[in-house]
Amino acid sequence: MTETIRILMIDDHPMIIEGYQNTLQFTKKESQILDINIANNCDEAVAFMNKSVKTERPYQVLFVDISLPPSKDGVMNSGEDLAIYARKILPKAKIIILTMFDESYRIHNIVKTIDPEGFLIKSDLTSSELASAFQAVLHNPPFYSGTVNSHLRKTNESDIVIDDKNRKILYLLSQGAKNKSLASHLDISLSAIEKRKKHLKEIFLVDDGQDETLINEARKRGFIL
Repeated sequence: MTETIRILMIDDHPMIIEGYQNTLQFTKKESQILDINIANNCDEAVAFMNKSVKTERPYQVLFVDISLPPSKDGVMNSGEDLAIYARKILPKAKIIILTMFDESYRIHNIVKTIDPEGFLIKSDLTSSELASAFQAVLHNPPFYSGTVNSHLRKTNESDIVIDDKNRKILYLLSQGAKNKSLASHLDISLSAIEKRKKHLKEIFLVDDGQDETLINEARKRGFIL
């Protein structure tokens, strides 16, 4: 018995989309028919999703790249925004995130906000892994690539627990951000930044009070690269 699987692929690089399509069509099961639509930006993706709901032909699988041109109205700024929107209007759809980002903060944030059925880092990706991920997401999710699993395992094994704002502080510090920039990014005061940094240094047992030491300790425990 044949099964038609409606898929929306969202990526702004046509060659990458073509590669995904060819891989899935070549490796699909004989009983599977793949009905694939392609969106190259946030506006196209939203239009396809809305249409699928209105026509009562909802997508079953979404491949979502994180780095995408924003929507014209500024509401959707990334694949994360699209995935969150998809969770609302396509609650039964399986979401596979694909990204070049492999920073620990980004990975944890995506897992927490989207909880995707599939999560692949593009630098890890092979045709075989994409095919395996697709079938696993359909029948036995989740499927996370090696880099994703490594970051999640390292952090889960640690006895250190930090909240999202502190995790973002660590990430921004590792990118060279200063206190004023941190306050701007997180929309909190400079004094609040100082308190959070002090708390982080206590958590990570940083004796010399240096940001560089804090970053190194956080990196050892898999919170940042």
